[in-house]
This record gives sequence, C-alpha cells and structure tokens, in this order.
Amino acid sequence: MDGLDHEDEWSDLSPLVAPGERDDETSLRPRTLDEFVGQPRVREQLQLVLQGATRRGAPPDHVLLSGPPGLGKTSLAMIIAAELGRPIRITSGPALERAGDLAAMLSNLVEGEVMFIDEIHRIARPAEEMLYLAMEDFRVDVVVGKGPGATSIPLEIAPFTLVGATTRSGSLTGPLRDRFGFTAHMEFYVPEDLEQVLRRSAVILGVDLRPDGAEEIAGRSRGTPRIANRLLRRVRDYAEVRADGAVDRAIARAALKVYDVDELGLDRLDRAVLSALVRSFGGGPVGVATLAVAVGEEQTTVEEVCEPYLVRAGMLARTPRGRVATALAWSHLGLTAPPDAPGWAAPTLFDE
Repeated sequence: MDGLDHEDEWSDLSPLVAPGERDDETSLRPRTLDEFVGQPRVREQLQLVLQGATRRGAPPDHVLLSGPPGLGKTSLAMIIAAELGRPIRITSGPALERAGDLAAMLSNLVEGEVMFIDEIHRIARPAEEMLYLAMEDFRVDVVVGKGPGATSIPLEIAPFTLVGATTRSGSLTGPLRDRFGFTAHMEFYVPEDLEQVLRRSAVILGVDLRPDGAEEIAGRSRGTPRIANRLLRRVRDYAEVRADGAVDRAIARAALKVYDVDELGLDRLDRAVLSALVRSFGGGPVGVATLAVAVGEEQTTVEEVCEPYLVRAGMLARTPRGRVATALAWSHLGLTAPPDAPGWAAPTLFDE
C-alpha cells in the first residue's frame, strides 16, 4: 500500500520492481478513508481533523505519520489531499538537500495544497530550519548575496498543509516534531485486517482468492499490507502458471514455498541470519558486524531489513554483548535450544 516509502523492513522478492508491478501497487491504493483498511484509531482521529478543518474553511493542521514501512503512510497522505479536494505535491527528505530546493517548492504552492515529505527525518538541516518558519507563519526568508552584503528577503507563501512521514520518529528533531498539530503512529496489522486488504486487492487484480488462501497469505505477511499485496501477486503468478488460477490454501503454500517465504513470513535472508547465529556462533551473543559477514550481507541490511521483524517475532534478542537467538529461533530451525537461551523454560513434572 505504501509503495513510496524509501526504506523497507522486508527484503523484496526481487531487487527491482517492474513497471507493471509499480502500476499494480498504485492501483491498489485506497482512495478515501472509508476504503482504507485497518488503523481504526488513526482513521477516526484523522477524520475529525479533516472534517473540523473543512467546516472552518481553513487548511488542517500539519500532520505527521510515523511507523514502520509498508503500513500506508503514503496512501494516507494521498487520502488527506483527496478528502480535502486539494492537489498534492510529493517529495522526500533526502531530495531536499538545500534550503533553496525547499523554497522553490514552497513558493509554487497554491492555497490549501497538501505537501507530502516522505522520510522527513532525513531532510537536510538548512532546509529543516526554513521549514519551521513556513509551517508556523507561512513565509520563508530567502538570503540574497554572500558575506556582509547578504540580505534576507521575506517571501510570503500560500497557506498549506504539510504531511510528513517517517519510519524513525525518534530521529526527528524536537522543534520539527513540535510544529505538527496532529501526530499519528501506524501499528502493524492484525491478520483479519490483512485478509480484508487481500480480498480488496484480489478484486482489483482479478484474482480468484479463496478465504483459506487469503488467511494463509495474511499469516505470512509480517503484519504489513505492502508485503501482503506483494505475496498476493506472486501467488497469482504461481496459480496462473501451475494451477487453474484459483488461490486456495494449498496453492498459496506451494507458491510461497517456491519464493522461500515460510509459515512465519521469514525469507531466505532471515533464515540465513538465524542459522548463522545458531549454528556458527552457538546462539550468540555475537556482534551484528560479524553476523553480517557470516551471511555475506551489509551490516545495515541485517540491522534494517532482518532484525526488526526477527526481534518482533521473538526470535532474536539484542543484548549489550551482541545478538542472541531465542528458544523460539532454535525451535523454528528444528534444533533443541540450550538451557541458557532466552525464552527457554525447563520442563516440569506437570509437562508431558
């Protein structure tokens, strides 16, 4: 759903997304709050913010959307513009390297327009400082000239609504965070909501998705709609090539086995990390740099792609001495956990 985020928690099934795939991602985006599945608290709060602003005839407060990748932050930004009936201008934090880049965009905004900055925590400091004044007073100060002869020219800009998205809210500076009138934190989806997402996507893509097939895919989607939609497209390919096109539980399982996605949603790299940790280092503790070398990946890949889900799934523990495999990780690999593994419970007389 949130296809424009620049970081992804899960390593995709292929390093590149084909043009047709990108078109599919765009077509699967919900257009209104009523179409948006999940995040009930965020939807209710956002609806109140937008309806209140509409009744007052003024742009709503600036909105900050935070949470892991793939949960729908970009989709919500587009929905905000659609609900307000206003155009949206999209950019990203890394693209705003200079204050002049931001000033050019702000000066071209029309009244009431929505400006969306993805990964806003990565915006350059000079541009961020200019953004403070624009968010509060709807003006920017443009510096003309250099040295002692430089002058600052105030430039009025049209009232607008800034929507910022971040996967690392803790990386935002305090002054920037405080200038948002509404902050929403996106949570991971429960399987029931993911099944609803999959049913809607199946209708749009023309996939014959059976209830048990949707349940199987949702259970392997890491609580993330973007991943659920990707898996649905891969299962669709398998069903069309090796079956009659219908996606039931058996077809979903067979397809996801081909794509190395197991019953818990772990892919090849996830299992490689766990296997190295358990088999090569006895379950840890081991430093993440050493672990990355063992699996032949960059350290940042292990830290940003694998670790978040493995920790959330209870298979990996971060300790001051390094990463440690939990008892669940040993069990998932079909091995017996040592007594000192986190999460290990010794059998009692009452255990069979």
